Formats: sequence, C-alpha cells, structure tokens
Amino acid sequence: MPPASFRLGLVLAAAPAFLVAAAPDETRFQRFQRQSREAEQRGLAEPFRGITAAGRPEAGLFPRRSTGVSTEPVRRAAAEFLAALTPAQRDRTRFPVDDPEWRKWMNQHFYVRQGVAFAEMDEGQRAAAFALLRAALSAEGLQLSRDIMRLNHTLGELNGGNFTEYGEWLYWITVMGEPSADRPWGWQLDGHHLIINYFVLGDQVVMTPVFVGSEPVVAAGGLHRGVAILQAEQDDGLAFLRSLSPAQRARAVLRPDKTGNDNLTEAFKDNVVIPYAGLPGTELTGAQRGALLALIGRYVGQQAPGHARVRLAEVEAQMDRTHFAWIGGAEDGGVFYYRIHSPVILIEFDHQRPANLRHLAADPQRPNRQHIHVVVRTPNGNDYGQDLLRQHLAAHPH
Repeated sequence: MPPASFRLGLVLAAAPAFLVAAAPDETRFQRFQRQSREAEQRGLAEPFRGITAAGRPEAGLFPRRSTGVSTEPVRRAAAEFLAALTPAQRDRTRFPVDDPEWRKWMNQHFYVRQGVAFAEMDEGQRAAAFALLRAALSAEGLQLSRDIMRLNHTLGELNGGNFTEYGEWLYWITVMGEPSADRPWGWQLDGHHLIINYFVLGDQVVMTPVFVGSEPVVAAGGLHRGVAILQAEQDDGLAFLRSLSPAQRARAVLRPDKTGNDNLTEAFKDNVVIPYAGLPGTELTGAQRGALLALIGRYVGQQAPGHARVRLAEVEAQMDRTHFAWIGGAEDGGVFYYRIHSPVILIEFDHQRPANLRHLAADPQRPNRQHIHVVVRTPNGNDYGQDLLRQHLAAHPH
C-alpha cells in the first residue's frame, strides 16, 4: 500500500486542473495525516463488538439464510469496476474481507482515505463506479448520493472556491474481498457527508454503517442551485412526533431543548453502548406503528428494492422492541434530533451546529437546518456484516 502522501499525489495528478492548482501545502497535509492517524488509533483501540444496548451483543438476530434476492448485479458491477482500474489503482483499492479498513471511515473532509477517488478516475472508470452504486442502491439512494456529492461542490463555492478540501469528486471507493456469488465480500464509499458500507454474503446484504448528510442541505445558488436532501426525513420525523398523544410525547422526548450536536454513532463509534430510550413500539397505535415503519422505510429504502424489502421485514418483526426518542421542540422551522432504535436497526437524524459554514451562520454556536447528519447502523454486532462473516468463517475456516 503506497504512503498517504503518494496516494494524494496520484489523486492530484489525475484530478482536474483546479485541484492541482490548489493543492494543499505539506504542513496542511501533515496535519490532516496526524488528525486521521489519531482518530484511527482512538477508534480502533478495541476489537469490534458492535453497538449494544447493555454492553453485550444479543445473539441469534442475524441467521445465515437465503433471502431469495439475487446479488449477482452487484457482484458483476463490482468486478467490472475493478477491471476498469489500472493495476496500480486496483492494488490500493482492494483489501481482505476481514480487514480493519471497513472501520476506517470518517465524515470530516480532512480524513486521509484509502482506495481510488472519483477525482482521479477517467470517464470510463467513473461510469463503472456509478454502475456499482446503481446496482446496489435504489433510484432514491443513488439520487441522494449524487446530490450529497453535488452539495459538497456547493460547500466549496461557499468557502471562496475551496475545491481542494471540498468538491463533487472527493469520494473514495475500496473493495473488500473478491466479488463472489458465495464467498463474503463488499465495498465502501467514503467521503465528506457520504459513507456507505455494503457487505455481501451469498444473497444476503448488510448496508451499514451508512452516514449521509450535508452542509448546506439546500443549495440556494451556485452550480447546483435547487439541490436539496433529507427534507422528507426531516418533515416526516416531525410529523410523527406531532402525531403522538401528550402522554406518548412525554415518553418520547428526552430533552426539549437542543443546543448542540446529539448523534452518538458517527465515525469510530462501532462499540458504543446506547440503552433503549424513548417511546416503545408497544405503546403505539396501529396507525402510529405504520407511520413509524414508513419513516424507517425512507432510510432502508436507500438500498435496492429487493434487499430493502428483506431489511424492512427484519425491522418490522422487532417493532414491539423499537423505541422512538426525540431531543428538541416541535415548532415549525425548529431544530431537533431523533433516534429510532431496535435490536436490528439504529437510525439517528440530527440538526447540527455550523461547521464549515460558520462564517455564514446567524449563530455559529447553535444547530440549524442547513447542517444535517444521519447515521444508520445495525446493532448487536452486524455492522459491516460482521456477525454474518463470523458465522461464515466458523462454518468454513479459511
């Protein structure tokens, strides 16, 4: 694996002229290297266990089974993507299926990433990369991913044309294992506000952790004027809270004031312990359970429809143990955080403080609706498909 400075050099050498002209100086890059290294050292200090409610993963939640939904389109697209790369690009894009590279992702723009970047891809390679996303994601999921990439360009525009740190093509792909019909493998997309981990074993898929968001979430001007993301997830979450009775809302609201960032499961938080909190599914009416499942479906539905249906059925089977928690108010235009947590899924939606647009914020210390982070996780040890991989390796020692 080439050193990080060499990898950056490859990216800049193949990138558009404006990226080369604005290449960061060595001091800045050394700082990025140090910050990335420190984050990894802290985040990977203990072996993967998974997010839990009480410190120990619950067993038996993720059996090996046939879903009846083919993964052949994704396998084929991944193989064609790898074939489109040069030997040098392939060498730094591929990792073993059990490599800790799975856990090395981060939302922050400064993170030094592995793999091959869209910025260095030629037209054919970029088409192959998007074909992989198209095979794995729904139309909505692909649209969301592309719009996040476009809004990262908008962020560069709003920072004085800083396309060294922000830009549409500063996203990296890695492939773990060999794309296969029966052996475990997967891929990861990693960049600012867009991380997708996609594990495959036979016809089973685990698409978590997923991190999506943006600052801004609505482009008021510039090249991508009018692009907007996560508005339905925002509005439907608020509508669900407002549908609750006063007694139900009292259970759901953990704190009525929101003054900071509240997500608990972002980068390098693979083993965090989060007790169930908020309103349990057993206290919902039939209509409310349907509305909550529909809200969950907005997130699950980012993956291709067949596997989204499998995932949603898995979630629905745990609705009695699903909890809805809220931080913030319920007023129009307000900011809030909500969490949906069950043994098989954890979703966090958070209005965040300004980060890279502090200079444009009315109050740089308070969250606003133009900065949103969403995280989707599989608790109890199956993020990155790790529980399925564990079962496979136990049955088929390599």
